[in-house]
Amino acid sequence: MASKSSTTVSSGIGLGSALAVAISWSLHKSILWAILHGLFSWFYVIYYAITR
Repeated sequence: MASKSSTTVSSGIGLGSALAVAISWSLHKSILWAILHGLFSWFYVIYYAITR
């Protein structure tokens, strides 16, 4: 059961990063901003959702 929960957590982190990069790229068209926002992942996604 522990392996199942750790797989879910690592998939969630990957999904958050991918979503943050996609949002950042659509707004800024900059690889540097996309990398930075990808590092912040879910924090940036939540920030984008609140400010839009």
